[in-house]
This record gives sequence, structure tokens and C-alpha cells, in this order.
Amino acid sequence: MTETTMIEIPMTAHDRRRVRRMIDAPDGTRFPIELPTGTVLRPGQLLHQDGPRAYVVGVAPETVIVARPRDIGEAARVGHLIGNLHRDVEIEGGSVIALADAALADRLRRAGVPFVEEQRGFHGRPPGEHAH
Repeated sequence: MTETTMIEIPMTAHDRRRVRRMIDAPDGTRFPIELPTGTVLRPGQLLHQDGPRAYVVGVAPETVIVARPRDIGEAARVGHLIGNLHRDVEIEGGSVIALADAALADRLRRAGVPFVEEQRGFHGRPPGEHAH
């Protein structure tokens, strides 16, 4: 029996919503994907199997803002501010994480909310892609 080799294809939040394109895997393999409109790829999802090689969705590092509200009131203001910009968030412990951009950083700075920019995988939606 042949063992399957998992090959992770790093994708940004935006990439995980691109449903028709050519994929270039880290091992040099190239293959098309054509999925129904509205499909959102999830980390670990199988994209393609080629004999003993399985190509799965990974999470690429992106620049994110990690806001660290100091109390519940500040956390509510951060949520409202980010929501008004139609940004998706991740919540990790006491931190609110969103894809970085100058407008968000400026608003957080003006609000006096402590934050840092980091490189890490982001599991939320990219700006401009939201649902009510």
C-alpha cells in the first residue's frame, strides 16, 4: 500500500475565495480548480489528488492587526469600529484580529486602542466580502 503525501498549498483569505484559477503547488505541480461561485475553501480541505500526492488548502501568513482591548467597553468599541469598516475578525483570547490596512490602523490609533501588526494566517473574510 502506498502512503499518501500531503502537500499544503498556502492561501490567503482572499485566495480561499477564488474559485476559478490555476493552482501552483510548492512541489511544482500545477492544476486548475473550478468550483461553484460562493465556495469558500477551508484549511485542510482536499483540492486535488494525484496518485500518492494529496494537495490540501493551507493558510498563508498575512499582515494582520491584533488589537488588545483593555476592557469590555473598549472591546465593544473595537467591534463597532471594525464592523463599520465591513472587516471580518477573529477572536483569540482577549485579542481581536483583522486583516491590516491603513484605515483600520488609523482608526484604532485615534481611538487609543493598543494594537500591533503581525504576520500570521487569517481565517476570516477579506475586506469587501461580507454578509449581513
